[in-house]
Amino acid sequence: MKLTKMIKPEDVQREWHVIDAEGKTFGRLVTEIATLLRGKHKPYYTPHVDCGDYVVVINASKVVVSGKKENKEYHKHTGYFGSVKSEKLAQLREKNPEKLFKLATRGMLPKNKLGRAMLKKLKVYPGSDHPHTAQVKGK
Repeated sequence: MKLTKMIKPEDVQREWHVIDAEGKTFGRLVTEIATLLRGKHKPYYTPHVDCGDYVVVINASKVVVSGKKENKEYHKHTGYFGSVKSEKLAQLREKNPEKLFKLATRGMLPKNKLGRAMLKKLKVYPGSDHPHTAQVKGK
């Protein structure tokens, strides 16, 4: 009988990935990011352990969306009557691309403490500069 090897949290080896979002399709890029954050690309993937890597997204404001998604609206409610705030994807991409990427990626991760820990390893920057050059080059 063969047993599946389950990895322990202290045995996970994390890497840093830099993804340039310029000219890439938003949905396909977010799927790739979620796979890296979850750790499903590794041979020792274990569902109940955070096996994922760190992901740095640069040029996030230059990502491309297909179809009529430019008019897609993101809603939030403050809790008071008549206080639903809406923002279009195009506005959110220009004003706060980090929020846009985190909202889309969060939907593809587990809805528990494990998913929240994975989402903290996502770093999004609207331009090409990022402060993680030491981690990325020090592989």
